[in-house]
Amino acid sequence: MEGIKKIAAMVILKSGSRYLLLKRGKAPNIGKYLPVGGRLEPHETPFECAIRETYEETGIRIEHPRFCGMLTESSPADYNWISYIYIADIEAIEAPFCEEGLLEWIDAEMLDKIDTPPTDLLIYQYVDKNLNFAFSAKYDNQLNLIEMWEEMTAKKVLPRQS
Repeated sequence: MEGIKKIAAMVILKSGSRYLLLKRGKAPNIGKYLPVGGRLEPHETPFECAIRETYEETGIRIEHPRFCGMLTESSPADYNWISYIYIADIEAIEAPFCEEGLLEWIDAEMLDKIDTPPTDLLIYQYVDKNLNFAFSAKYDNQLNLIEMWEEMTAKKVLPRQS
């Protein structure tokens, strides 16, 4: 049904000051860098989904991803998500093959120079400071970010301008 939220778990894979991110090869967000992850399966918890999706997309087994926060995205288009965001520290290995796109190591200081969804740079900033978050983002029909706010403080946050 149109407008119904889909539920996902995303995992930020990190080694030191580098992130293993997926340059997506499919819509939505084709060509953008994102954490690995995907939809929850029936009877699966977000934690279980985070572990499964990481393994399916990277071949990397994580045991204890740390919950960081949630991102709720709403639009009049068919892009309506509730995403549980986790982080996992991993060893610096060669970026594995991924059917979803290209996995690449990105240095932390380069995050604001790569093409990411407008919500993600703020998420990385919170994660780096060990701050939990509950963000909500609203998009237009073309999936341009209209507004974003932090639910716990009711503070509007500015999206990164392209």
